[in-house]
Parts: sequence; structure tokens; C-alpha cells
Amino acid sequence: MNSRLSNRVNEMATSATLAMAAKARELKEEGKDIIGLSLGEPDFTIPEFIKESAIQAIKDDFHSYTPVDGYGDLKQAIITKFKRDNNLTYTPSQIVVSTGAKQSLANLAMVLLNEGDEVLLPAPYWVSYADISKLAGGVPKEIKTSIDNDFKITPESLEEAITPNTKLIIYSSPCNPSGSVYSKKELRAIADVLVKHPNIIVISDEIYEHINFTGNHASIAEFDDMYDQTVVVNGVSKAFSMTGWRVGYIGGPEWIARACNKMQGQITSGTNCIAQRATITALENPPSKIKYMVDAFKERRGMILKLLSDIPGFKTNEPEGAFYVFPDISYYFGKTLRGKHINTASDFSLYLLEEANVATVTGEAFGDPNCIRISYAASEENIKEAMRRIKKALTA
Repeated sequence: MNSRLSNRVNEMATSATLAMAAKARELKEEGKDIIGLSLGEPDFTIPEFIKESAIQAIKDDFHSYTPVDGYGDLKQAIITKFKRDNNLTYTPSQIVVSTGAKQSLANLAMVLLNEGDEVLLPAPYWVSYADISKLAGGVPKEIKTSIDNDFKITPESLEEAITPNTKLIIYSSPCNPSGSVYSKKELRAIADVLVKHPNIIVISDEIYEHINFTGNHASIAEFDDMYDQTVVVNGVSKAFSMTGWRVGYIGGPEWIARACNKMQGQITSGTNCIAQRATITALENPPSKIKYMVDAFKERRGMILKLLSDIPGFKTNEPEGAFYVFPDISYYFGKTLRGKHINTASDFSLYLLEEANVATVTGEAFGDPNCIRISYAASEENIKEAMRRIKKALTA
């Protein structure tokens, strides 16, 4: 800890996914053959029709600062997308475009939280939710789940977690890291609890919306009695394989959107102009245009689950979306493998990196100390080889 730095940054955790990716890169630079299954990044190239729209935007001389909350025609494309895919009706003043969905989440935390406000996080949750909340003065409060109930909270566990200090609940569906998907019926039961607490704002992270194997994506904002209590966060990084383009957006109550616009105006201002033009093209096209990616992820899910079932000590469920499996590996706690003691999921994840040359992420970073996250956003060849290496490292 550096005393010349702010307490804010000294107390902030480093993103576990990025830290593991950095460690894997270091080992690769040393000449080791590392298979990376740690990052949440599709391995597909960007669809050609999106690339072409970006090239055209450059030719059309888009280069100037953009409106803080996004181009007007991009906001209209987002409005159309919300209506087409989610049956949600928004106006331009309810939309804010940001430099990635992560900035959308940070904006929301900064404009909604005061010191000491509680933020409910159904665990497991995406690694940055907790520290984004802390940075804004909030107090993260986990709602525990388990693999036995597919990592989903219940209305009872939610009600029990709520206190007079509760200000936000943040969750993702499909979920990173578990791949769990809340059905409309399950969301209705959760909504029945939240409508009794109208001061609690729901942040529904739907960035994996289209990578959904159930055939039905539901948003809690669809319910009339939750519409004014919910902010939907989305973006183009996962479904369209546009991770590096950094475009996210929100749809929500106008008073929250205006506050986010004000906050963003003092931080980054408007999002990259070329990326915004490409995003218009992405969103104007129907989800069927990227179905080939979803189909491939579904095939890989079946393959990796089958391979994991042949490895002792891995307890798995079948994720319904995203591109992760989140196995419980607590079987190995207290064991010694090749002279290395395994007491935590972090120990186990590090062991796999050093002994199997496979990068995963500890579940501790996601609020579940019994699990690890394995991404199957990788080639079938790499997935098969990674599972072979893991099995060998655990059984040899």
C-alpha cells in the first residue's frame, strides 16, 4: 500500500479476471504454452456488416466530439432494440450511451449511492459490482446462493437481506459468472418483493441477453410495476463480439438518465464516434444475424460439461446462458497436489495455471469461495486440450 496514493485506490481490489489474464501473459512471455479460459471475451471476429459500417463512418469523416449521452440516431436504434427484443418503451431522454457497460454501471453507482447505502449482490456476481459500489461509498451485501439451486436467489432470501439502508440491487441475467438465467416467473416473484420497497433501484445487467440457451430472455423492467424502479444495462461487447469497441448503454427512469449524463460529462464525455456508428448497424440488425455464435457456444457448453464430468472432484450444473461454467471444486480443499496445498479456490486456480498451464478465475472474486469460473469462449481444440491438461494435473 502506497501512502502517497488515495485511500480510495489503495483499498480497491484489482479485477481478478484481468489479474489472471496478466499472469497468463507473463507465463506466455516466458515461453509457456498457456490456454486462457479466464477472460469473458467472445473468440469470434466482428461480423463483416459491422466492420463495413465503421469503415464507412471513417470515410464519411466522423471525427468530432459526440453528444455526452450518445448520437441521437444511436439512441433511436437503442429504443427500437429495446422495443423489438424486450418489449420496453423508452424515450431518448431515458437513454445514455457510455464507454462500455462497465462505465454505465459506474455512472449509476456514482449518481445513486451515498456513503453507507447498501447494495445487494446476489452471489455469485460479476467481479466489478462490489468495488464499483465501494468506490461510490456503498456497502456491498451478498445474498448467498449455491450450485444446488443453480445460483439463483429466492424471494425469501431477498426479503431477508433488505434493510432500511438498502438502496440498490445489482444482478445479471444471463449471469456472469454462473450462466444462470432467471425466467419471467422467477423475476415476477422477485419483483413482488421489490415493489414493496419502492426506494430500492434495480440495476438489471443484461449484457449477455442474446447468449441465452433457453430461448426466452426476460427483463424485470417488463413488469409495469417495476418499470420506474429498474435501470437496464446492456451493450454490444458480448453478443456482437465488440469487446474492444467499448459501447454500453442504459434505459431507465429519466431522472436517473439525466444524472448519468451529468456525471459522464465530467468524466469521459461522449463515447467514441466510430464505435457509435458501428453500434447503430449492430442494433438495427435482428438477433438472428448473430445466431451462429450462440449456436457455437451452446455446442461448446455441452462439450465442456461432458469433459468436466470425467474429472474427479468437479461438481457442475448446466448453465442456461453466457459462455461460462462455474463448477464447485471444494472437493480439493485440504488436499495436497504435487506438493502444493489447496485450501481455497484461489489456490486451486493458481495450481491449474502453474501445473496444467490453463488460466481460469477463482470464484472468490465473484463472491463464491467454493467455485472457479471457466470460460468456453475458446476454440473446441483449446477447450479439449485444456480439459485434458486439467484432468492430468489432478489425477497424475
